[in-house]
Amino acid sequence: MVSLRALAVLALAAGLAAPAGAEPPRRVVSMNLCTDQLAMALAAPGQLVSISYLALDPRSSAMVEEAKAYPTNRGRAEEIYLLKPDLVLAGSFGGPAVAMLHRLGVPVVEVAPPTSLAEARDAIAQVGAALGRSETAEAMIADFDREVAKLARPAGPDAPTAATWGANGYSIAGDTLAGDILRLAGFALVTDRLGMKASGYVPLEVLVMAQPDLIVTGSPYPGASRAEEVLDHPALEKLEGHVLRVPDALWTCALPRSLEALAMLSAEAEALR
Repeated sequence: MVSLRALAVLALAAGLAAPAGAEPPRRVVSMNLCTDQLAMALAAPGQLVSISYLALDPRSSAMVEEAKAYPTNRGRAEEIYLLKPDLVLAGSFGGPAVAMLHRLGVPVVEVAPPTSLAEARDAIAQVGAALGRSETAEAMIADFDREVAKLARPAGPDAPTAATWGANGYSIAGDTLAGDILRLAGFALVTDRLGMKASGYVPLEVLVMAQPDLIVTGSPYPGASRAEEVLDHPALEKLEGHVLRVPDALWTCALPRSLEALAMLSAEAEALR
C-alpha cells in the first residue's frame, strides 16, 4: 500500500498538488550537486540525511562549509536505497541510478538544471514543496527577487561586451545560466555577435578580433593542462578589455549564491560605462 507521504512526493514530481494532510518527508537524500545545495538551504534540521560527494568540491560547490555537516553519497542506487529515504532529490539527468530507484519504488523528485535566474526561482519552489518547506522557499524567493531587482542592469544598445573563456577556448551562449547572468549584469555577449546559437569553441584569433570589454574565466584547476593553457595566452594581455575570474561554483548551479556572480559582473559593467 502506498503511503500518503509517498503519494505527496509523486504528486509533486508530476507537478500536481500534494494530497491534503500529507506529512513532509523525514529522510531526504540528495544525489545531485545542485539539489544538494538547495536542500541544505531549505531543509528542516535533521531532515536531510545525505548529499552527494560533489558538494564538498570547492571548484563546483558554493556551500562546501555547510556540506561538511552531512554524510555523503556517490549517487549509486544501491547505497541510496540502503539509506531508506522517503524522498530522493536528483537532477533530470540521473541516468540508470535514478531509473533503478524508480523501479524500487523509492520516491524521487527530479529537478531540471535551471538555465536562468528566473528558472532558479522555479527550482527553489520545487525543492521547497518537495521538502514540505514551501514557506521557507517563498521567503528565499522573495529575497532572491529583491537582490536581482537591485543588481540587474539590462543591456542597452551601447552595452559593453563580454565573453567567457574556458578550456580549449570554450565560450558560453545566452541560453545558459552564465549567459543569463551576464546579460542581467548589463553585458552584450560576444557569442551573440558571432551568431552562435549555442555554447561552443571560439578560436583565439576570433576572440582577439572581437575585442570584448570583459573576458570572464573560471578558477583554474590544479596541475597542468594543455586545454587550459589558452587561458594564459599572451595575446589576452594585448586586449583592451581585462580578465575577470568568476569562481565556477557561483554559477555551476542556479542558487541564491549565484547572485554573488551577478553582483561582481554588475559592478564591472557599471565601471565600464
